[in-house]
Amino acid sequence: MTQATQSLFADHAFLPEGWRHNVLLQWDAHGALLSVTPDTQAPAGIARASGPVLPGMPNLHSHAFQRAMAGLTEYRAACQGATDNFWSWRDLMYRFAARITPEGLASIAQWLYIEMLKAGYTSVCEFHYVHHMQDGRRYANAAELAQRVVDAAGESGIGITMLPVLYQYAGFGAQPPRDDQRRFINTPESLLALLDTLRGARREHGALRYGVAPHSLRAVSNDTLRTLLDGLDAMSPGAPVHIHIAEQTAEVDACFATEGARPVQWLLDRFDVDARWCLVHATHIDADETAALAKSGAVAGLCLTTEANLGDGIFPAHDYLAQNGRIGIGSDSHIGVDWRAELRLLEYGQRLSKRQRNVLASADMPRVADRLFAASLEGGALATGRAVGALRAGARADFIVLDANHASIAEHASDAWLSGVVFCEHGETPIRDVYAGGAKVVEDRKHRDEARAYAQYRAALSDLLK
Repeated sequence: MTQATQSLFADHAFLPEGWRHNVLLQWDAHGALLSVTPDTQAPAGIARASGPVLPGMPNLHSHAFQRAMAGLTEYRAACQGATDNFWSWRDLMYRFAARITPEGLASIAQWLYIEMLKAGYTSVCEFHYVHHMQDGRRYANAAELAQRVVDAAGESGIGITMLPVLYQYAGFGAQPPRDDQRRFINTPESLLALLDTLRGARREHGALRYGVAPHSLRAVSNDTLRTLLDGLDAMSPGAPVHIHIAEQTAEVDACFATEGARPVQWLLDRFDVDARWCLVHATHIDADETAALAKSGAVAGLCLTTEANLGDGIFPAHDYLAQNGRIGIGSDSHIGVDWRAELRLLEYGQRLSKRQRNVLASADMPRVADRLFAASLEGGALATGRAVGALRAGARADFIVLDANHASIAEHASDAWLSGVVFCEHGETPIRDVYAGGAKVVEDRKHRDEARAYAQYRAALSDLLK
């Protein structure tokens, strides 16, 4: 063991095969796990985890700036008539996005990422679409805002997959963009140039990966999506591709009316959708699309707290998982930042729909929490395009330490720990410590830079809400 190697001994750790005892974790100076050895003796002088150890959860979908507007849209304005839905919420969000400054975005993102780390998210996929000045003009550095977010992730300690978004049209049929979308708009060429600038200024490493995000099928066309993907592959073959899709029934109807197909089927028919793709939401898919999406190997990016908050609908998780479909979870609009709540809502939505319990359990994994946790680790890791989501050699040393004395797991057998963590909501979080890339960024539920970052977040929020 070299001087640069760091170690932690855990009485219990959740490995790819499940809970194991007496596990020695060792990682290098770059934050990559060198070895994960169960059923071993603790070497003299090695630090011991204060409780059970879990892999850190990837958060596969984030719009960082929206953290600052959480809780501010929970009312029905008279002008909205009888129905308040995603589209009315979007109008409010656009007005909020119009006020974001580079400094404010940096402060909001850093505080959000600290919240994620405290919740046990150790990676984030940032679906970043606010690119330009408030009047729509380009910054002198086209990647100004994306760079601020990447730096915020670095300062917080969270790993990030930055996904600059191509937003070109206001709707299907290449409708011209609305004025309140002016900060988002790019062509494939200008978006790729922005990405190239960003990659030059902040080069990829173990905690940083790049990809792209065509915003949605309504915001791109067949030709511009293909140009974007060709450019990405010339720059970074195999890089992640994320897209919003089939979140709303109105989107599905408009796609069918304009393109003659439902959104997910249209995409699968025309592009080589595989494991590098993350289809965010995919809420409204029929039986054929469910089977085809599962077969493709792509990840369905489920954001349950946001989907519930916006009244989106319920993803057909039971049928999709039964066909070995891949899933991951994200906090999206950040109305909540807690992977436990995402998994809980995923199961509870199915229970309410089917009026049954333990719907998403399987013959191989009869405990719902264990199945959803493992599936979200695997799918989330694919969506990041980084070696995360598992305690195994070669992966990032991203893990969380549970409070062994927390009421949700104390005195329970190890096979019930995840059930207690996910389905019990009692008192403070059971997550005590968090390591990202081998660095202890959260200790005893406090982030190392929490006080300063929170003060800056409050100042940014005060400026936005004047």
